[in-house]
Amino acid sequence: MAVDNQNLRLTASEITNLWTAYMNDSGAICQLKYFEEKCEDTDIKPIIQHAIALSQSHLDKITEIFNGDNYPVPYGFKIEEDVDLTAGRLFSDVFVLYYLEHLGILGLNTYSMSLPYSPREDVHTFFSECLAESDQLLKQAKDVLLEKGVYNKGSYLSTPDEVDFVKKQNFLSGYFGDKRPLTGPEITNLNGNYQRNALGTAMLIGFSQVANKKEVREFCVRGKEIAQKHCDIFSSILSESDVNVPSSFETEVTDATTYVFSDKLMMYYTTTLIAVGVAYYGASMSMSPRRDLVVQYDRLLHEILLYAEDGAELMIKHGWLEEPPRALDRDELAKKK
Repeated sequence: MAVDNQNLRLTASEITNLWTAYMNDSGAICQLKYFEEKCEDTDIKPIIQHAIALSQSHLDKITEIFNGDNYPVPYGFKIEEDVDLTAGRLFSDVFVLYYLEHLGILGLNTYSMSLPYSPREDVHTFFSECLAESDQLLKQAKDVLLEKGVYNKGSYLSTPDEVDFVKKQNFLSGYFGDKRPLTGPEITNLNGNYQRNALGTAMLIGFSQVANKKEVREFCVRGKEIAQKHCDIFSSILSESDVNVPSSFETEVTDATTYVFSDKLMMYYTTTLIAVGVAYYGASMSMSPRRDLVVQYDRLLHEILLYAEDGAELMIKHGWLEEPPRALDRDELAKKK
């Protein structure tokens, strides 16, 4: 028998996941509206418009849920404050298509993690619909990438003669002597991490060119250098096993230097990219039996965590960091009496 839980109070997880979705979608609309204005490719523009419609519908639904529970709607990002739709082109249409593909991938990951912690029916339904929409967006972007012959298909594996089992402990080694070839999961993660860093490199190049404050420009340049270094490491590991390395995206950035996005929006997206990288590196460590790969991921993870901390401090300094939902500070409440 179905349980009517529509009137349940929102849980901490539901509030947090809805709040995060609102922030992400409000920021995405600013970028997508700009991409729509600049897009010349008739195959790509409809996907951008579809993504805008999805993001706007998400904002409307989250606002409705929050209003129903008398919970403050996040401020987020505004087109009139955070983007100049009349600015010149910063990224190519092909870059935007890859951006849309990764938007779908990130949606699948984030919404699938939100669903298990959404007991209330309307919230569960919302994230379930978002999950299906992300799958559709990913499919649309992937199909056009394939049609244009620019999709990163990844690597291929030879077909073994029979099923086999690991017989020696050196399957786990990797520090000294001969390293065994990469496994399928290791290749998948290295490919994915390379592509995310390559996309991040191009985005940060663009951000560094149009940032207003010197601190933000320097932060973006530093992030670009970190992402490029990580790409080089992943590329080297893949090449050692004679595995194809995906392409990069630096040439998809124009020479524009005038204002396009607000520093606040660019810092938000940069720190969001870092958070995504932390999650993927952690997952990659758990799926990489070869010890040298675990050591590499651990080292790179610490590097981007330090970078993330500096980014948070910069956002706090300029009043750009909107505080996420949090528990009450009981000690502070007690001091007010």
